[in-house]
Amino acid sequence: MTTATPPPDTVLIVEDDPHVRLGCVQAMQLANLAVVGVGSAEEALPLLAQGHIGAVVTDMRLPKADGLSLVRLCQQQDAHLPVVMITGHGDIDLAVESMRAGAYDFITKPFASERLVDVVRRALEKRQLTREIARLRQQLHQGDDIESRLIGQSQAMVAVRRLILDVADSPVDVLVHGETGCGKELVAQALHAASPRRKGPYVALNCGGMPDNLLDSELFGHEAGAFTGAQKRRIGKIEFAQGGTLFLDEVETMPMSMQIKLLRVLQERRLERLGSNAPIDIDCRIVAATKDDLLERGRQGSFRSDLYYRLNVVTITLPPLRERRDDIPLLMAHFTTAAAQRFNRPPPELSGAQLAALMRHDWPGNVRELRNVADCLVLGVRHAVLDQGHSAPAPAAVGLSLAEAVEHFERELIAAELARQGGNMTRAAEALKVAKTTLHDKVRRMGLGPQP
Repeated sequence: MTTATPPPDTVLIVEDDPHVRLGCVQAMQLANLAVVGVGSAEEALPLLAQGHIGAVVTDMRLPKADGLSLVRLCQQQDAHLPVVMITGHGDIDLAVESMRAGAYDFITKPFASERLVDVVRRALEKRQLTREIARLRQQLHQGDDIESRLIGQSQAMVAVRRLILDVADSPVDVLVHGETGCGKELVAQALHAASPRRKGPYVALNCGGMPDNLLDSELFGHEAGAFTGAQKRRIGKIEFAQGGTLFLDEVETMPMSMQIKLLRVLQERRLERLGSNAPIDIDCRIVAATKDDLLERGRQGSFRSDLYYRLNVVTITLPPLRERRDDIPLLMAHFTTAAAQRFNRPPPELSGAQLAALMRHDWPGNVRELRNVADCLVLGVRHAVLDQGHSAPAPAAVGLSLAEAVEHFERELIAAELARQGGNMTRAAEALKVAKTTLHDKVRRMGLGPQP
């Protein structure tokens, strides 16, 4: 009996026919998937108990306990463990019953090894997504780390988090660039939380829409009598952020006179309150955020180039949501969980049609817009984006799991772009903003290219 501890997310093959079992095991090995094969449900139980199995593939017909019994045992032990049932043509009714009992999918004999590998890969992706959502929900309750602030497993978000951790310990000022609603302040908060300044104050100021004299006072402070109405001393945001982090949002809207004063503070690390000649030493990190190209604004004369270069020691660029659609299911799970807590409502289940609508949307409001959709979903309020999932669902996506719907959308997107580019992989990769090797791999795995 095989009882050695398998590596995490191992595929467990349960098949009493040794030749079929060997074929299934070899198919997994050729696909670079960890796999272990056993001949009965009884042999499978000790492996399942170890908690390292990522997906189960079982024959319906087994000695003693059959495949249906194994599905039920898996459900009792781990309701989220995907089980793929192998059935004969005469066992369709039993296959349907196994799906009702909680099986992930079933395939009928005879089947191609590629078909088995494809189903298993999707099952493992579902398993990974389920675990990730559970982890994010746990972080929402208990944690305050960078992954709970900046959610996403896309390459772009992984790179953003890595860069934040790389510069968090240094005193360097940071410029955050991204469209409206991308989460620029979340980056500033994550930088503050990951830095040695975390015990100091975090101070935020939106530079947009403030009159010059008010912004001057807000940033630098003033002494009593410095101007009409200044009846007592006021500590400015820069001084108040001493030992901590100052976040300046919409820095591109700052008047030119304020840009000059801010540049001097950044260079000398000291300021003078309005109405005072006494210099005050400053020790705070400046995190500035903008949605504009400040270098281009500098060329146009609406933003000081020297201030841009002073702020641009490290730049963190946040991708818009439309360029990281794979993160939408995780973000939606996070926002619906948070909204359910806030509104004292149960977290809703997202249908395949609704997820397909979310994945199709271009998200001009980015993550902020997605959060609003999540609030509406929890409250049961209609929203135009979700209505697309009711009025014009993608038929092939209805009823799919999150992982399946994501893969379905990705396949449609790649196929459409290849068609637009006349099959040119280089141009399609550029349009989809993925590496050409990555696109080649996806095309091969999804069977979209010419078949050998």
